[in-house]
Amino acid sequence: MTLDAEGTNATARAGLNGQAPRCDHIDLLPAAEPGLPECKECLAAGRTWTRLLVCLTCGWVACSDDARGGHAKAHYQETDHPVVAALDPGSTWRWCYVHRRTV
Repeated sequence: MTLDAEGTNATARAGLNGQAPRCDHIDLLPAAEPGLPECKECLAAGRTWTRLLVCLTCGWVACSDDARGGHAKAHYQETDHPVVAALDPGSTWRWCYVHRRTV
């Protein structure tokens, strides 16, 4: 038996062919509209960002971890909103902070 970060049986939830377990946080997301394509905290500090992420729970837009501020992760730490997506047009990249992996 393999345990996940919460100590529950991850083997029972694993996908086919050894795939990572499905992220249940995806199923719980409301329909949130993204805010303006800017990181308000970086703008206030006079900084630039490399990539913007949008919180899929509330639509908050902030810079990614590879920016100096890392404000998207700070938003997760303050709110426990688990999943963000790249704000880039056409991107399907999503990250779950709880599971620490793409989903």
